[in-house]
Amino acid sequence: ADESSGYESESAERAGAGGSRGRQRRARTAFTSEQVSRLEKTFQRQKYLGATERRKLAAALQLSEIQIKTWFQNRRMKLKRQI
Repeated sequence: ADESSGYESESAERAGAGGSRGRQRRARTAFTSEQVSRLEKTFQRQKYLGATERRKLAAALQLSEIQIKTWFQNRRMKLKRQI
């Protein structure tokens, strides 16, 4: 399941350093410039994605639906801070 999420688990040493017992932290996803460009272009057209659009975009960009959902949430918060 971890392989399809697009995240890479951090090493066990770092996971224990944060004080979270039994749970490993995930490394940040490094989006490619092409992925970011496509995400930004989609965001300009619509700020919220439905399940179907999210699924299609995830497949096209080879990302998980959760990564798409999280990117859009973070992008909306960035827009809110800018305003």
